[in-house]
Amino acid sequence: MPKPVVREPLRSNSRSNRARILATARQELGRNPDVTLEEIARAAGVVRRTLFGHFPGRAALLDALAEEASEALRGVVARKPDGVEAPERALARFVLSIWSVGDRYRLLLALARQDLGMERVSEVLAPARDEATAVLERGQHAGVFHDHLPAVVLSSALEALTISLLESVNAGTWEDDGTQTAVATLVAAGVPEKEAAAVVEGVASEARAEAADAADA
Repeated sequence: MPKPVVREPLRSNSRSNRARILATARQELGRNPDVTLEEIARAAGVVRRTLFGHFPGRAALLDALAEEASEALRGVVARKPDGVEAPERALARFVLSIWSVGDRYRLLLALARQDLGMERVSEVLAPARDEATAVLERGQHAGVFHDHLPAVVLSSALEALTISLLESVNAGTWEDDGTQTAVATLVAAGVPEKEAAAVVEGVASEARAEAADAADA
């Protein structure tokens, strides 16, 4: 009876190559969805055989990127403060968190039609979209956000705004660390501009303090 095949863990250099290929693919596909695997390998500084050793074809590479994005987005959605947060603060925190994984988010939407398919992309984005819709619904019930659109429709519109602003940053026509996008999102949702700016600054300051504490720990 043949022995079962045991998969050996990736060696450190192999893991490094895989991570570099994924990071490069994310960047190159974000610029040009039609980029070839050979061009990605060249940009990553590896030979074609190395890339194909990790990803047998374009579909395998894109699926790995989708799974990476899914993990990143699930991590963002899972990071919540204890207790119930005011809707405007929750939305600001959500946008700032999404911005940190914005390249993955934008890439998924760019590849949705021609490669991954809308069903797969919707599956990956579902946790983030559900969270945004839930926050908006809560804010609408509290009278904080506009209620002339259903929360799910407003969520879709705000997602499009975020993606557009991400693309402006990637194109070099605008600079933002996520705070201006968070303010724009709150304003579009119905929060007065000055109040939106104050909310975002408060949430961003807390996030910076938490990051500093984590670094010192």
